[in-house]
Amino acid sequence: MSLPAADILWASLPVPAILIDPEDRLIDLNPAAEQFLNTSEKMLRGQPVFDRLAVDAPLEQVFERVRANHSTLYINEVDVGTGDRAPVICNLQAAPLADREGVILLLISPREFADRMGRGQGMKTAARSAIGMAEMLAHEIKNPLAGITGAAQLLSMNLASEDVELADLIVEETRRIVKLLEQVEQFGNLRPPEQKPVNIHDVLDRARRSALLGFAARMTILEDYDPSLPATLGDADQLLQVVLNLLKNAAEAAGDRPGTIRLRTFYDATLRLRRVDGSGTRLPLQIEITDDGPGIPPEMVGDIFDPFVSGRENGTGLGLALVSKIVADHQGWISVDSVPGRTTFRMSLPVAPKP
Repeated sequence: MSLPAADILWASLPVPAILIDPEDRLIDLNPAAEQFLNTSEKMLRGQPVFDRLAVDAPLEQVFERVRANHSTLYINEVDVGTGDRAPVICNLQAAPLADREGVILLLISPREFADRMGRGQGMKTAARSAIGMAEMLAHEIKNPLAGITGAAQLLSMNLASEDVELADLIVEETRRIVKLLEQVEQFGNLRPPEQKPVNIHDVLDRARRSALLGFAARMTILEDYDPSLPATLGDADQLLQVVLNLLKNAAEAAGDRPGTIRLRTFYDATLRLRRVDGSGTRLPLQIEITDDGPGIPPEMVGDIFDPFVSGRENGTGLGLALVSKIVADHQGWISVDSVPGRTTFRMSLPVAPKP
């Protein structure tokens, strides 16, 4: 008797695939997952998933959000260990099953598999190499660009009125290139954060006021704060840079129409960043920035924090890469959940230790 098509598809998946019940226990594994975990499906069925997987990301929180929002979440480049083998770097995808409430499909894509498919680390390495090359060239390129700008401005003083527009275009475009080079330099030369207690609400207020006076002047920014939130440990200026970048993305997503941005903070004592050695770092401070724009294209969500990945036609793709780098330097975690009409960037940070 032939197998049903669904069973054939399940067995043929080239990456480890796991079904997880509403209590986070293992329901089913495909053959690739059995090989990855080095144990048979029969032996693993009914066991808590966190007894078998050590993931360097707050996977419990990811599962909660997948179930609550009925949407897929991606986690890129995290260490995944099994207790029986050395951790490997993987991309994870957690998705709800439409016909089984609370059940989650977890796909684990080891980096070596992504490399064979021409994706993953190869692209990231190329992006990092491009940044390194741009850093080396940025200073040398900016000097002649300054000369070109000055020469175009001098020429415009003696040109006929119909030619002044061309000179102005030269000035405008050279300044745009200089701005891009400065972003590349900033990405590569970011200093380590100065660790001090920071009131995250002070950072959000500074960012909100600055945004409303500039790029978000047409937007409505709503606040939903937990006033009892304790301080985090970090660099106030760098965290301000993170929030400003996220607010700017939210404002640009609205296009020409007035939009709404919601700033929300709350405390979640259950959120931990799970390390491959089984230990965990508590990340209870939650900051969410939500816009009502068109959303991020689904094919881009998984790579949105990578350098040179942008959803805008003229975007550099460095803003969110810088955000991710700063949050990681603060021992935090950032994620995105996007559907048409609602995109939420969520930053999770540790609490500053008591003096």
